[in-house]
Amino acid sequence: MNTPITRENLIRQIHQCQEWDLIVIGGGATGLGTAVEAVTRGYRTLLLEKYDFAKGTSSRSTKLIHGGVRYLAQGNIHLVREALHERGLLRRNAPHLVHDLQFVVPGYTWWSQLFYGAGLQIYDLLSGRLSFGHSQFLSEQGTISRLPTLKTAGLRGGVVYHDGQFDDARLAITLWQTLLDYNGVALNYFPVIGLRKLREQITGVMARDGETGETWEIPAKVVVNATGVFVDDVRRMDNPKAASVLSPSQGAHIVVERRFLPGDSAMMIPKTEDGRVLFALPWHDKVVIGTTDTPVENAEYEPRPLAAEIEFILHTAGQYLTPAPIREDVLSVFVGQRPLVKAETTQSTAALSREHVINIADSGLLTITGGKWTTYRKMGEDVVDQAVQLANLSPHPSVTANLHLHGWTQQPITSPLDVYGSDAAKIQELPGADIVLHPRLPYLEAQVRWAARYELARTVEDILARRTRSLFLDAIASIKAAPRVAAILAEELGKDLTWQQQQIAEYHSLAEGYLLNHQS
Repeated sequence: MNTPITRENLIRQIHQCQEWDLIVIGGGATGLGTAVEAVTRGYRTLLLEKYDFAKGTSSRSTKLIHGGVRYLAQGNIHLVREALHERGLLRRNAPHLVHDLQFVVPGYTWWSQLFYGAGLQIYDLLSGRLSFGHSQFLSEQGTISRLPTLKTAGLRGGVVYHDGQFDDARLAITLWQTLLDYNGVALNYFPVIGLRKLREQITGVMARDGETGETWEIPAKVVVNATGVFVDDVRRMDNPKAASVLSPSQGAHIVVERRFLPGDSAMMIPKTEDGRVLFALPWHDKVVIGTTDTPVENAEYEPRPLAAEIEFILHTAGQYLTPAPIREDVLSVFVGQRPLVKAETTQSTAALSREHVINIADSGLLTITGGKWTTYRKMGEDVVDQAVQLANLSPHPSVTANLHLHGWTQQPITSPLDVYGSDAAKIQELPGADIVLHPRLPYLEAQVRWAARYELARTVEDILARRTRSLFLDAIASIKAAPRVAAILAEELGKDLTWQQQQIAEYHSLAEGYLLNHQS
């Protein structure tokens, strides 16, 4: 069995490095992608995360690795082609986490089938040699066979196309493991509280160990701000007068039982009543339905859905599915916030750019923002290229396009351990490999022990929200599982009963926000 990965050992490595080539602030998709890019080129790399890896937006996506059908309709060919290329690379480099999913676009008029069919053939062409499969027209019966609960009144047929699906938080943990595999260092619960400067130029960061309270000055040649919707907060550590570069929006999702969408295909509604796109897709034996695109004033770690967002999702799903899901059917509701780059001339966040932007401050602070999970690798490559020039580092070519991520395997593994890839067999050797956390959840007690020993899980929330996806799949079941998770975690981390009780209470309070009957 592997040697456990301990917080103490990672902190010791920070002590031992006199100067890092790169310090990356932020443990979401962009930060982790940047850190993996840097360390695999041979640069000494440290990543610091304020809370837990993928705590924010990076665990709250629509679970798609995709080119963006909507962006194709907007004419953004460059973005679609780049994303489709990255989609193909990611399936090749992490087949245990990314897989092909068939999407059906139902057609209720002959012209809609023709229009979307033509567009999706362009989508296929743009994917080139990394295509996931070809789109095709479906008859009425072919459409119903793939979407058995679809309303049939007026149905003429449909179009099927292919895109990628993944588990976002698990990919984040996999990137963290890959970073460590290449001798990088990354810590959660270690917030950056200030920037270290000499003659107005950034020379590192000031950080605090969130568990002990100890403060650190950590030198680096380059500091990368990759904090997603919170990049403006870090930019203002450097320059309190820095103007905001983001216009964040949020996307809400609901999760319901598989009976609402049985079968292996997803449904895509390309144009809802207010011009949005709505997906209903199978995920971990549940169905995720979303998303919305609502402008928000402030970035939050625990955003909540607006009543209008929930109403929109349920109403739109009800126009296509029978039976129609209602509030009482919702097992969990989650919200992600998007770091959309400001475009002063646009009126709707749906029209703002998802493309990433790199900003270099006068002090040398390197900020990267925008983008999406699908293009995280390309974002990391671009920002490390900038860091190499900025700090005059020895240039080394990028290798991540062909880098197998931690756990890479082509051997099929049974759920729920499929997301661990080649590590799955090791989890089965741990105590509790035959005990489920809760009858309504697919997870095992052994996964809690694995998360504590090898994935730097520190809290019940870390386990139930991100190392497993319990909170997102069934919030009530996750609350009921929390006491057992707290007990196992306390045993693994050497915590007492008081700590367990506090963890259970904190988790219960958090999880209530994922229940519709606690929403306004």
